[in-house]
Amino acid sequence: MDLTLNRQYLRLIDVNTPGPRYDVTPLFADPEAFSAVVDALIEPFEKVVFEYVAGIDALGFILGAAISQRTEKGFLPIRKGGKLPVDVDRISFIDYSGIEKSLEVRKRAIPPGAGVLIVDEWVETGAQIFAAVELIEHQGGSVIGIAAIQIDDHPATQRLKDRYVCHSVWQE
Repeated sequence: MDLTLNRQYLRLIDVNTPGPRYDVTPLFADPEAFSAVVDALIEPFEKVVFEYVAGIDALGFILGAAISQRTEKGFLPIRKGGKLPVDVDRISFIDYSGIEKSLEVRKRAIPPGAGVLIVDEWVETGAQIFAAVELIEHQGGSVIGIAAIQIDDHPATQRLKDRYVCHSVWQE
C-alpha cells in the first residue's frame, strides 16, 4: 500500500475541538481510513523483531489491538489504575493536565526479554508513555518503539524521541 497516497485519512481527524487534542475517533468509523492509519503506524517497525503490542487505555487499545492483529503479535493492554481484578504492577504519574493518574499491567504479563511496541493515539507530554515504559521494563520487557497518531513537540517528548524510535503520522 502506498502510504503517501493514503494519507488523506488524516482529514477525518476532527480539529474543531477545545483544548490541545483533536478527536481521532472518526478515523475508526471509516474502514479504509482505519486500515490506512494502522498500516502507517506499523511502517517503521515492519522489519523490527518484537513479540507484543502494548496499547494504552483507552484509544490505544483500539489502535494497539488492530496493530497486534495485523502484525500477528500478542496484545498487552496497559490499563488505567484500579481496573484489573488481579495482581498488578502499577505506576503513578502526573499527566499533561496536571492530574495524578496511574497505569497498571497484570503481573508477569511480559516474558523477560520480550520486545514491545507501545501504541497510543496522542502523546502530549509523554508522562503516560514513560509510565508504560517503566511498567514494561520493570517486567523485563524491552521497548522497541512508540507509535501514535500524534506526538506533540514538548521537552519531555523529545526525551522519548532521544531514547526510542518514535513514530507519529499526524505531524512528522
